[in-house]
Amino acid sequence: MGEPGEPGERGELGERDRAVLALEGRQWRTAGAKERAIREELGLSPTRYYQLLNGLLDREEALAHAPVLVNRLRRIREARRGAR
Repeated sequence: MGEPGEPGERGELGERDRAVLALEGRQWRTAGAKERAIREELGLSPTRYYQLLNGLLDREEALAHAPVLVNRLRRIREARRGAR
């Protein structure tokens, strides 16, 4: 198999993908706390984290894993695109 975040043979979410969704689903008091957690817990830069998260929002496996979170984030993304 490839990297830990890559999907498995049956289109499953990888460990990193599930960790990204779990971290995004948490409540944050400050943006700094979230960015620190991204670096410390996932070992990613915030830019890479948001790239991965955005890609996850387009995957049916992510929707099946965390439907409420993914649908909420999809709505936010579409609203931002519409505001541009």
